[in-house]
Amino acid sequence: MENPEILVIMEETPSVKGELILDQTCIVNKEMIHELQLKGFGELEKEKLILHSFESLYLLYADKLILYEKKKQIHFDDLLSISQKNDPETLTKFLIYRDLKTRGYVVKDGFGFGSDFRVYERGQFGEKGAKFLIFGLNEGQQEKMGNLQKKIEQITQMGKEPIIAVIERRGEVIYYKINKMNFYENKSGLEELSQL
Repeated sequence: MENPEILVIMEETPSVKGELILDQTCIVNKEMIHELQLKGFGELEKEKLILHSFESLYLLYADKLILYEKKKQIHFDDLLSISQKNDPETLTKFLIYRDLKTRGYVVKDGFGFGSDFRVYERGQFGEKGAKFLIFGLNEGQQEKMGNLQKKIEQITQMGKEPIIAVIERRGEVIYYKINKMNFYENKSGLEELSQL
């Protein structure tokens, strides 16, 4: 059964035609550009709206995008295959993006610190900056704590909230809010180990 939340959100978005260039979608219809920008989709470049692959996949998934590459229609699975060649994390990004959109958030591409997405509080897009920075991880994927700690410190200094989105093996997304981490050297434990 379809998720009723996605149906409500996407019913308001009319179908749009796009042209696939590499792994990005280009929208040229001015009305559609305006409609999509209001919902937080894409980046405007020279009077064209450019959609990231995860945005295009979402619109294809919701049957709101008719995508062509040189007169050949591109479907969801086609675009997923094309995008995964350039970015092996495409499916992870799509699953997180879809989940956040169905929850009613405006989601934009991340801007550094290794984050995948900027997420705006509901009703705040265009009025305030993004509140959350999301890092996507697949279940069982390893991340070095030192790298994560640096990212968290930088993000919290900017006044943003770092969140880890973990994709379970079944495709469900679980979110973990991260706070500052402090790691202290366990000198007594090290001394005991050296005596062994």
